Amino acid sequence: MIETTSKKESTNSLNDRQNTLGDPDCPYCQGVGYLRVDVPVSHPSFGKLEICSCRRKSLANNTRDKLFSLSHLDELKNLTFEAFQPRGHKGLGKIQADSLEQAYNHAKQYSQSLNGWVVLQGGYGCGKTHLAAAIANLAVSMGVPTLFLTVPDLLDTLRFSYDSEETTFENRFDEIRNSSLLILDDFGTQNATGWAQEKLFQIVNYRYINKLPLVITTNLSLDEIDPRIRSRIHDPELVSFIKMLAPDHRRPSDEIGHLELSSLVHLKNRKFINFEPRDKESLPREVINDLREAFDAARAFADNPDGWLVFVGPPGSGKTHLAAAIGNFRAELGIPPLFIVTPDLLDYLRATFSPESTIKYDRRFEEIKTTPLLILDDLGAHAQSAWAKEKLFQIINHRYNAELPTVITMSLDALKEIDPRIQIRLADARICEYYTITAPAYQHPESKKEARKERTKRGKRR
Repeated sequence: MIETTSKKESTNSLNDRQNTLGDPDCPYCQGVGYLRVDVPVSHPSFGKLEICSCRRKSLANNTRDKLFSLSHLDELKNLTFEAFQPRGHKGLGKIQADSLEQAYNHAKQYSQSLNGWVVLQGGYGCGKTHLAAAIANLAVSMGVPTLFLTVPDLLDTLRFSYDSEETTFENRFDEIRNSSLLILDDFGTQNATGWAQEKLFQIVNYRYINKLPLVITTNLSLDEIDPRIRSRIHDPELVSFIKMLAPDHRRPSDEIGHLELSSLVHLKNRKFINFEPRDKESLPREVINDLREAFDAARAFADNPDGWLVFVGPPGSGKTHLAAAIGNFRAELGIPPLFIVTPDLLDYLRATFSPESTIKYDRRFEEIKTTPLLILDDLGAHAQSAWAKEKLFQIINHRYNAELPTVITMSLDALKEIDPRIQIRLADARICEYYTITAPAYQHPESKKEARKERTKRGKRR
């Protein structure tokens, strides 16, 4: 045991001596690593040693190598600007493709100067981590000491340093906040403990005060970020905020961007142009008026999603058609929403608990909760278990507090049965508009045509 300790101390001592040496061929220090400044006795630097330029280069290389190993950038070496598709995958809508190209151009321009901060905000799989890694890889190739960390990994690195034999917490904390370029990926996915919040603020604030380059990626809205950090991100003189609208490129979609998770893929033909308020002559005037008001509200909302829109009515009255028409209109603009039937939503969440699931529950739940436009069809048509009630409330409450655009359809009976906490939020006229459709069940013209054909076939068989 004594021999082992002695050997370790000897090795550490040798390493320390090697770390203080300069280049043996250096014409200035001849390998000592330090120089004594040649100044008069009265000069403040008289008698003091300064690190030789050859030693500074060695220290910079050591720092760069250490930060590179902490960053795990070797696992992200393929995420370069050359490997990024500036306009996204085939079929991406123009608005989404434009936002992606803008983010790409800005990130590439930033990587040339590393001046100020860049915040890349967008949903899962939109490409923000790829662009952040591309900035990091280019910076490393130019010799810039770069630290690339997901925020949970950063906090773990700090926690582990308390028990580390290689470094102290203070040294590791100093390495992170003083890195020439710091990239914080997945900001907002960390546990929001008081300690974690404080460490993150100290790092961000230090870099803000000293105007050190910083890149942040997040799927949070600004309102969800710690107010102290948010105030720094709001500084237009230092920070460029880039919002990326592209959907998750790792999930399948059809030719106009309907996502695999979305039920809208099965309702592509439900559009405003084929919403027909059936035989006007056979319906009371007030029913026709209700339909017209609901239709006009849906069209206006599709043009500019703002607040909440709730359609209430019996099955087949047209409320799902209007909700789907909003979704298809947005999808054709290149901004597909998440349209999902409530029971399906709960099934998708439950499916993530399976060992075979490739998507974690937290990711799926966050995706639904924060999607830019959520269209929730048939609210109330689900099992009223405690778990289901709580998940729905969490989703609706989050969107209520963040005032995220939301469309909801439900039956008259469901309105009375849903969670009272949800009822209270739906009753807030400040953000929510109600439209009651009292029309009887509607049979689509195509369905009528098919029914006539079927009757004709049966008659011929007889």
